[in-house]
Amino acid sequence: MAKNKKKLPKSKAGKIISVGMQVVGAIGVIKQIKEARGKGDKLEIVDAVISAAAVVTGFALLIRAMREVEEELTEADAL
Repeated sequence: MAKNKKKLPKSKAGKIISVGMQVVGAIGVIKQIKEARGKGDKLEIVDAVISAAAVVTGFALLIRAMREVEEELTEADAL
């Protein structure tokens, strides 16, 4: 079974942009949570929490992909 993997940028600039996008997403979610709490709107709070989970998952996927690329490079160098 073939894995559908999201392609990780190979350049340093691409990696920095990917991390930056995740940070911007996290900042947006923090603002969303603060606004929702200020309004006391439970539905908006739930939406913000779900968005936060998506950002955390995105970070985890990015870190895993970076580690896999690093491992592949290490294995290639060992050969």
